[in-house]
Amino acid sequence: MAHAAEAGTSTTPSAAIGSAEFDRDTAVTLREPGVYDAELSPGWTIINAVNGGYLLAILGRALADALPHPHPFTISAHYLSASQPGPAVVRTETVRTGRTLSTGSAALLQRDADGHEVERIRVLASYGDLSTLPDDVRTTARPVQLPPPDQCFGPQDAPEQTPIPGSSAFTERLWLKMDPATLGWALGAPSGKGEIRSWFGLADGRDHDPFSLLLAVDALPPTAFELGLKGWVPTVELTVHIRALPAPGPLRVAITTRNLAGGFLEEDAEVWDSADRLVAQSRQLARAKLN
Repeated sequence: MAHAAEAGTSTTPSAAIGSAEFDRDTAVTLREPGVYDAELSPGWTIINAVNGGYLLAILGRALADALPHPHPFTISAHYLSASQPGPAVVRTETVRTGRTLSTGSAALLQRDADGHEVERIRVLASYGDLSTLPDDVRTTARPVQLPPPDQCFGPQDAPEQTPIPGSSAFTERLWLKMDPATLGWALGAPSGKGEIRSWFGLADGRDHDPFSLLLAVDALPPTAFELGLKGWVPTVELTVHIRALPAPGPLRVAITTRNLAGGFLEEDAEVWDSADRLVAQSRQLARAKLN
C-alpha cells in the first residue's frame, strides 16, 4: 500500500472523491418497521470483498434509526459470509430500551445466485447519547505517537504495483498516512512486531462521527503483514467501543497483535482524535493465512 521512497506532499485529506460519500454509501432506507434497504457500494471493497468496518457502519446507522438513542456505545459483529457489492437488507430488533441505554440486534442479508437470502453479518449493540456523558477522564492510556503526516506514507506514495492487489477502490476513499516504522511489510522486510500505526481520515475531508469510527478501527492494513504473512485476513468477530464524539480533524489509529495461534490472531485498535482523546477501541478475531 505504501512504499518508503519519497515523502508524500499531501498532509490533509483532499476533495478528490466528493462531499460526504461515506454518508451516501452507508445510508439505509426504511422499508417497514425494523426493515431497511441498503446498497453496498463497490467503492468500499478490498480484494473483491466489502470492508467489514464499512458494513458495520451500515448496520450502525440502521440501529440508530430503530433505537431511541443516537450513538453506538458498544457493538459486536459476527461475520458469517462474505458480502458483495449490491442490494442488501438490514433487519433490526429492539431488545431493550432504557433511559440512558437501549439495546438492539441487527442482521445484514443478501440474495445469492439462486435468489435465497444469505445472512452476512449479525450484530448486538447498546446505544446511548455520547453528548450527555460527563467530561471526567481517569486513564493510563497514552495517545498514539506518530511522525507528522508529511513524514508518513500513504497509498498515493506507492509504486504502480500496489502491495495489496485490489485495494485501490477502498484506499481511494481514505486519507492514510502510515508510520514508516510499521511499513516494513511494504518493503519486503516485516518487523515481526504486529503493529500498524497511521493518520486516518476520509478522502473528501468529512469530519468524523461515531459511524466513521466504526470504519476507522478496520481500515488499516492487517497487522499480519508485519508478522510476515500475506493475503486476505477475514474478520470472524469484531467488537467496537465508542468512547466519545470525536473532535474535528484527523484521527490517529494504532492496531496491534500479540498472539497468532492456530491460524487465528487478535487485533486491538485504539483511535485518538485531534484533542488527544481516546474516542474508540476495538478487538477483533481474524483468520490468518499461514505461509
